[in-house]
Amino acid sequence: MTTQTKSSSNWPKIKENAQTVAIALLLALIIRLFIAEPRYIPSESMLPTLDLGDRLVIEKVSYHFSPPHPGDIIVFHPPKQLQMLGYQHEQAFIKRVIATSGQTVAVINGKVYIDQKPVVENYLLESPQYELLPVKVPPNHVFVMGDNRNNSNDSHIWGFLPETEIVGRAMFRFWPLNRLGLI
Repeated sequence: MTTQTKSSSNWPKIKENAQTVAIALLLALIIRLFIAEPRYIPSESMLPTLDLGDRLVIEKVSYHFSPPHPGDIIVFHPPKQLQMLGYQHEQAFIKRVIATSGQTVAVINGKVYIDQKPVVENYLLESPQYELLPVKVPPNHVFVMGDNRNNSNDSHIWGFLPETEIVGRAMFRFWPLNRLGLI
């Protein structure tokens, strides 16, 4: 068998492998852009729920069909208020949704109130050491806070988050392995 015959007989295999790789890359890109993506936790603002360096899967589909709910942990792009302070739109924040459109939020004596009712928050690192006068969440916005309330750059500082800035919802921790599981 000549060298030319050998290489021409390998061409269908090479072509098939190249097509398989191209399809796999296309699927990976589509999944990352529209369905889910990995993220890491860059700060301590969500302690004790999420630790510095945790790796998560963020799903991007559900908020196209239903709005965020109080208690959801979301990833979002910095709103205009933070971009004016130098944060880049491509950066990502992660916080917990505390209140949604139409709800009123207040922080009084270390306790969060939604519509004048205290919220049970057994996920907090410690109670907030600040006060927040009652504010009503406007339509198509959410109020977000970190679980480490006293070390979190969140809505109590910069205001409401437009729902259009939400990237997705934190669903699953895949690293470290000893904390593997749903969030």
